Amino acid sequence: MTTAAPSVQTRELSAAPDWWRQAVVYQVYPRSFADTDGDGLGDIRGITSRVPYLAELGVDAIWLSPFYPSDLADGGYDVADYRDVDPRLGTLADMDELIAQLHAHGIRVVVDIVPNHTSDKHAWFQEALAAGRGSAARGRYIFREGTGPDGAEPPTDWVSVFGGAGWERVEDGQWYFHNFDVSQPDLDWTNPEVRADFVKTLRFWSDRGVDGFRIDVAHMLTKDLTEPLPSQAELDAMPQDGNHPLIDRDDVHEVYAEWRAVFNSYDPPRTAVAEAWVHPSRVPLYASIESLGQAFNFDLLEADFDAGQFRRIVADNLELAAQSGSSTTWVLSNHDVVRHATRYGLPDAERGDDGRPTRKHGNEWLLSGGRTPVLDTARGERRARAAALFVLGLPGSAYLYQGEELGLHEVAEIPDEQRQDPTFFRSPGVDLGRDGCRVPLPWSDEGPAFGFGSAGAHLPQPEWFGAYAVDRQDGEPASTLSLYRSALDLRHALQTDEQLQWVEVDRDDVVAFARPNGWTVVTNFGTEPVALPAGEVLLSSTELEGDVLAGETTVWLRRA
Repeated sequence: MTTAAPSVQTRELSAAPDWWRQAVVYQVYPRSFADTDGDGLGDIRGITSRVPYLAELGVDAIWLSPFYPSDLADGGYDVADYRDVDPRLGTLADMDELIAQLHAHGIRVVVDIVPNHTSDKHAWFQEALAAGRGSAARGRYIFREGTGPDGAEPPTDWVSVFGGAGWERVEDGQWYFHNFDVSQPDLDWTNPEVRADFVKTLRFWSDRGVDGFRIDVAHMLTKDLTEPLPSQAELDAMPQDGNHPLIDRDDVHEVYAEWRAVFNSYDPPRTAVAEAWVHPSRVPLYASIESLGQAFNFDLLEADFDAGQFRRIVADNLELAAQSGSSTTWVLSNHDVVRHATRYGLPDAERGDDGRPTRKHGNEWLLSGGRTPVLDTARGERRARAAALFVLGLPGSAYLYQGEELGLHEVAEIPDEQRQDPTFFRSPGVDLGRDGCRVPLPWSDEGPAFGFGSAGAHLPQPEWFGAYAVDRQDGEPASTLSLYRSALDLRHALQTDEQLQWVEVDRDDVVAFARPNGWTVVTNFGTEPVALPAGEVLLSSTELEGDVLAGETTVWLRRA
C-alpha cells in the first residue's frame, strides 16, 4: 500500500525520566555514517550534518558506537582515551555541538562505554609496560607469569573470543590477558583505581549532556583469577550461574550498583543498557533498577523469519522484562551481525538441539563471496520490512541499526586486503568478520562514495548501493525509508507502556497481537495469502490487494 507521509516537525526533548522505556533508538556507527573532511572516515560533524535526517526519520535517541581515540584494531572498541574524541573524527567541541543539535531536535544521546578492556595504546597500559613486574600500573590489568621453561608458555590455554591465544607476552617476559584482540588488554576490576576512573568517565559525559550509556560486554568485567587457573576445557564445562571465573559473575552488579548511584544523581537520571550475552534467567539482574536498568534482548538476531520463533521470543522477553520491572529491547541488526535483510533472504539457519544456530547465520554465504547459497534479495527485503513493522508494534524500546531503514543488505564482496575486522585476521577462512555490515552508508545514487564523503570510503561500497541511496528513496511512497518514517510517526501516536494481548488465529504461520488505542499488528510469516482481519488499515509492509494479507507481510490495523 502507499504509505502516508509522516508529520515532519521538531519534537520537544522529553523531560520524562522514563523516556527510554518505549524509545526508538538509532545506532550510529560513526566511522561509516557521514564524512565531512574527505578522509574516508565518517566523523562527528558528519553526524551533525544529518541530524535533520534523523529527526525526519522520527527516532527518539541515537546510540553512538565508539568515537574515542583508537587505533581501530577493533572498529573503535579498542579505546585509548575514554574522555576525548578521536582527532580523525573531530573534537570535544564537535561532540558538544552534536549533542546540542540532537537535543534541539528532540533526540536523546546514548554513547558506548567499553569497560572490559582498553586499547594497548591507552596511557595506563603504556605505563604498565614501562613500570614492570609488581607495579601499581600493572595492577590495573591482568598480568601473570608464564609457565614452562623460563615462563615461555602462557599462564593458561585460554582462547580469545576473536580466535587465537588469550594471552600475550611482553618484553620483560610477563603475560597479559586479552579476552578479545591482542590490542585490547583486559582491566582488573578488583582494582579501586579502575572503578574510580570509570565513574569519572560516566560523570564526564553526563555533565556534557549525554543521556545514557550502552555498556559493551557488560557481563565480562569482573573475574575470579584465584590460582590455580582452570584450563579452557574446564572453563567451557563450568555453568554460567554467577560463579564462573570469567563470565556473568554476580559481583559485577556491585560495579553497576555504584554506577546506578551516579546515574540517579542526574535529573533526569542517566540511562544504561547492558550488552550481556547471558542465560535468559540472568538477564533481569542487569535490567533491574538497582543495576543498569535495561538489557539487550538478542534473540531476534538469531531467529529465522518464523512465526513460532518470533512469538516465543516476544512472550519470553516480555516476561523477563516484567521480572525486572524494566522494558525489553527489540533488535534485528547491529554492527556485529549479518544484516537481517540478508539473513532473511538466505536459507534458514541450521540449529542444534537447543534451537540455537550451530554457527553464525550467513557466514557460509560471506565466505563464498556472496555466491552460495543464492541470496534472494527481494524476499529478504520483503521479510525485513515485515519484521520491522512487527517489532515496532511491540511494547518496549526498538533499536535500529543505521541503513536498515534503507533496506541495506550485507556487503560480501570486500577484498581480503581491505578487510579490517580482527575476527577475520585471527580466524582466516573460518569467519570473515563484521566488515560487511559496517560499510559506509549511501546518501546519493551517484558521486564520490555515494554521498558518504567527497572522496572514497574506508570500506569499499558495492555498485548496487546506489539503488538503496537515501535520495533514491526520499519521497518515494513505496520505499523502505518511507515505510520506516511512517511507522515511527504512527508509533509516536499509538505507543504506550501497556502490554500486548495475543489475538488467536487459526493458522500457525500468522501472529497477531492487540495494543491499546485500538491498534492491532498482524504478520503473515507464511508464503500463502490469508484473509485480512477487519479494521482500518493504518500501514502495511507490502502493497495490499483486496481483502487479503499477502505472505511475508505485516499490517497495522485500527480495530472497528
